[in-house]
Amino acid sequence: MNLIIQGGALPTFLLERIVAATGAGAVEPCPPQVVRLRGANRTAEFDALIPLIEAENLDWAFSPVGRKLSDYKLICFDMDSTLITIECIDELADFAGKKAEVSAVTEAAMRGEIDYRESLRRRLALLAGLDARVLAKVFAERLLLSPGARELLEAAQNAGLRTAILSGGFTYFTERLRIELGFDFATSNELEISGGKLTGRVVGDIIDAAAKAHHTARLTDELGLTREQVIAVGDGANDLLMMAQAGLSVAYRAKPATRAKADVAINFGGLDSLLNLFA
Repeated sequence: MNLIIQGGALPTFLLERIVAATGAGAVEPCPPQVVRLRGANRTAEFDALIPLIEAENLDWAFSPVGRKLSDYKLICFDMDSTLITIECIDELADFAGKKAEVSAVTEAAMRGEIDYRESLRRRLALLAGLDARVLAKVFAERLLLSPGARELLEAAQNAGLRTAILSGGFTYFTERLRIELGFDFATSNELEISGGKLTGRVVGDIIDAAAKAHHTARLTDELGLTREQVIAVGDGANDLLMMAQAGLSVAYRAKPATRAKADVAINFGGLDSLLNLFA
C-alpha cells in the first residue's frame, strides 16, 4: 500500500516516526504539500500517531499501489455540505426566520440521532408558507461549491467516469448544478409549491439514506459496473448506506460516525485532494 499524507508541511520528526511505524520503503514528495510513502503498512504503531498527524491539520489515507482514477467508472456525490458548502434547507429557513430551529434538527439528523424522513418532515413544516422566490435567492446568493469540487469533478469526467448527485436536498438546486456542472444524473426531493409558496411538503417519495443507496446500486447495474468501480462521497449519517454501495467511500469534512466507516476521510483539504491518492 501507499500512504499519502497531505495538506501542509509534515514535520521531519513525525515523518521519521511514520516511516518507522509503517515500514515504508520510500518517501516521495509529490505535488505541493503531499508526501507519498511507498510500501507502507497500517499498524497499531501508525494508528497511535494519527492524533499527531491530525493535530498538524494533515489528511492521510492508505491507497493500493497503482490505483488510477480511470479504474473507476462512476462517482456519486451528496450535495449539501459535500458538493456545496451549505445546507440549503438551513438557508431557506434563514429567510423564514427559523434557521436556528431548522439547523438544530439538521445537525441531529447528520449525526444519525433522528431518522432522516422524520427530520425532513419537521424541518419542512417550519418552512410552510415561505415565498418560493427565496429558492432563487439561496442559489444565487449563498450556494458555493466546496473547495476542490470543480477540480475533482472535471478530473473524473476527463478520466471517463459517469457522475451523479444523490441528495436528500431539493431538485431546485440539484437540477441547476447538474446542468451547470455537466453531471450525468441527479436525484433529490421535489418541494411542493402552491400559490407561489412552499407547502412544507415534498412531491412523491422522500429521498432518504435507503433511496440514495438504491440509486447508487441502480446506476451501478444500469452501467454494467461492479461495486469496486464506484466512488461515493458524503458527509453525514444519511450517506452511509450509499457509501456502503461503493468500492471507495469518501467522507468529506464529515461527522465522526461517518468518518469511522469510510475508506478515506478528507478532514482538512478540498475535495480535489482525493486525486492525490491515484497514480
